[in-house]
Amino acid sequence: LFEGKLYIQTGKVKEVSKQLHKNPKAEICAFKDGEWLRVSGKLIEDDRREARASMLDAYPDLRGMYNEDDGNTEVFYFKNTTATFSSFTEPPKTIKF
Repeated sequence: LFEGKLYIQTGKVKEVSKQLHKNPKAEICAFKDGEWLRVSGKLIEDDRREARASMLDAYPDLRGMYNEDDGNTEVFYFKNTTATFSSFTEPPKTIKF
């Protein structure tokens, strides 16, 4: 999170970057211990240095491949987002932000 928004990071040279610029609708899914999370929304690019630095500071292992000033690192935040928490034992819970 940066400034209250959910961010992702990638590199401009990657295919995913090109895809997101053409179609910014995205989903992220995660599964752990019989529960899963699905986050969907529109990704908005944030070209500010402080946004890139915040992401890399939160995940310092990425600094071996990325730098906020390298011209390759880019970050996006989710807008009009829906997060759905699901499990096999309880009804889904949905949050919009």
